[in-house]
Amino acid sequence: MSDDVQASSTNGGFLGAVERIGNKLPDPAVLFIALLFVVWALSWLLSYVSFDVVDPRSGQPLVIRNLLTGTSFTEFLSVMVTNFSHFHPVGVVLVAMLGIGVAEHTGFINAAIRSLLNVTPTSLLTPMVILVGIVSHSAVDAGYVLVIPLGGVIFYAAGRHPLAGIAAAFAGVSGGFSANFVPSSLDPLLQGLTQAGAHILDTSVVVNPLNNYFFTTASSVIIIGLGWYITDKVVEPRISKTGIDGDAEDLPEMHDLAPSERRGLRWALIAMVAGLALLVGTALPEGSAWRAANGDLTSSAAPMMRAIVSLIFLLFLVPGVVFGIVSGSMKSSRDMIEGMTRSMHGMAYYLVIMFFIAQFVYAFGQSNLGVLLALKGAEFLRSMNAGAPITIVGIVILTAFVNIFVGSASGKWGLLAPIFVPMLMSLGISPDLTQAAYHVGDSSTNIITPLMPYFPLVVVYCQRYVKGTGIGTLTAMMLPYSMWFLGVWTVFLLAYYAIGLPLGFAASYTYPPT
Repeated sequence: MSDDVQASSTNGGFLGAVERIGNKLPDPAVLFIALLFVVWALSWLLSYVSFDVVDPRSGQPLVIRNLLTGTSFTEFLSVMVTNFSHFHPVGVVLVAMLGIGVAEHTGFINAAIRSLLNVTPTSLLTPMVILVGIVSHSAVDAGYVLVIPLGGVIFYAAGRHPLAGIAAAFAGVSGGFSANFVPSSLDPLLQGLTQAGAHILDTSVVVNPLNNYFFTTASSVIIIGLGWYITDKVVEPRISKTGIDGDAEDLPEMHDLAPSERRGLRWALIAMVAGLALLVGTALPEGSAWRAANGDLTSSAAPMMRAIVSLIFLLFLVPGVVFGIVSGSMKSSRDMIEGMTRSMHGMAYYLVIMFFIAQFVYAFGQSNLGVLLALKGAEFLRSMNAGAPITIVGIVILTAFVNIFVGSASGKWGLLAPIFVPMLMSLGISPDLTQAAYHVGDSSTNIITPLMPYFPLVVVYCQRYVKGTGIGTLTAMMLPYSMWFLGVWTVFLLAYYAIGLPLGFAASYTYPPT
């Protein structure tokens, strides 16, 4: 990165300090290597300490496992390969990127975006990107591999700063993770864990899969409005002087659509719509093979949800090929393979980082350090013995803090639900309200933790435009979203609770329900 670009990207004030300090951190891969050694050291030291807390998963006193014993270390080495090859974000990103790579290489994505810009006012690009990011939650992790990079492309093609587009998309996809008005696999997943936690105290409790639907729907309006203001008034003005020094051949083109591109785009969109119609037509019947055994389409067990990444692959591969053939940008099948190959070239750095993240996540889970962190935090909340509003705020803050260390939504709620749900039930707070508080805390800090598996991927997206982007750059860019989301969303939850608006279907605020 040149001195001029570096100087223009450095800002004063608190966010400037966050950026400078963050960028002085080691490379993300090296950071996770260091964190792995920290986990090993802490597991050794704390394994000699007896803790007066009970692991809710086993009902036995919590014990920190020493990962430096001969047995533990040889076990770590024996599973190192599977830790990486079975690490969920790796397969999700690579498979989706194969299809997206073809669509990008043939020019389909670029043509579609330029066509979209003709009908979308520049002033409405920000809320549109955030809205699409929020809706992408229904497609599991699609937003991370599709919407976020497209946010940068859309803003750049519109003459705005691409990092602001990436920030807006990241805020919608990850910061607004729990602010969705379209049901997704996350709803039944969290519902099952909430109900299991409630059964620790009362086996008669039944939690509806859409128990927070009305709250998350209303929250989407809050997130879109906040994200729009923060992007246009805070983030983009701050980074407006940051120079773009990405490779020119990799940046989106700005010219108007040629006649051949228009024909290709028309037929590619027809192919995409036909594919979606076929999917809907085969999913609607009650006995559809896309449905789970209970007939549900959106549960985590439904083939529809399990095949989302594969469907994204086809959703871009087929239109990309059609566009290439009709427009003439694809001369032979070799062009399709070249598009896939180029997309994998761009993922090389991401794979290196994912290898070390996978090892860290495994070690952190095996050590029980995360469990200890959550249990001690829950003990502190119990000792406060405060009223419902303060307790709810405490749950939000503790969840937001734990989220920095445990990125998986299911893994985190699987750990916290057996603690929070029965604990708050004993204080008269319903499982539905506890889950709503978890939603707020879980989403707000997703976008500022480098330990979130997709965080390094977003850094890579930014480096396409500004090569010197680092952890500090992205953290400083996303910090305003995180703080505003956490504060305003928490206040919104308290107001929602005070008014008594319904949280969702068959939901209540109190336990027992009144």
